Amino acid sequence: MMPLSTAAILLYTSPIWIMLMSVLFFREKLNRTKLIALALAFAGCIFVSGISGGGLTITGLLLGLGSGIGYGLYSILGTIALRKYSPYSVTTYTFLFAAAGSWFVCNPADMISKFAAADHPAGIALFGCLTGLVTAVIPFLAYTLGLRTVEASKAGILATIEPMVATLVGIAVFSEPLTLLSGLGMIMILAAVILLNRKQHTEKH
Repeated sequence: MMPLSTAAILLYTSPIWIMLMSVLFFREKLNRTKLIALALAFAGCIFVSGISGGGLTITGLLLGLGSGIGYGLYSILGTIALRKYSPYSVTTYTFLFAAAGSWFVCNPADMISKFAAADHPAGIALFGCLTGLVTAVIPFLAYTLGLRTVEASKAGILATIEPMVATLVGIAVFSEPLTLLSGLGMIMILAAVILLNRKQHTEKH
């Protein structure tokens, strides 16, 4: 419904929603450092993803913002769940429900037929499991573990390092060009991360 860069930018409105919900539900303090870091991180995501507003529709805009809110809600609901359950339990149930939901959204019959018609179905199944483990389960478990000691709003901003890493992988692995805007965006995201960590270090001392 919209360019990939626009969809990515709308997804990374999640730190904004996390910060607003954290103030509302957890009474987190909204200080100048967090606001500056949030602005730097979001602007960095825009530069890294590419500035594009072409092809944007109302439906696409609402779905994109919905993805940002849904992504942000994991931090909020995860923080609440961690008050009673371990990070491993939270992550396990998260992926069980996500798997069940994905089963209804995707086309199971088509997926099974493609696996069955493949030359090496066991190898593809193993590759799928490893992909899910490395790109989803481990990162979300690490994020959930971090939520035990880091405020949800800070965790949301720190997670914006993801598009920066994706850009670096694209450059290193797929020989994608490094543009001035994407370079500037990565610097802004790093600045946001450093700013938050510097503030946290100062508070500890």
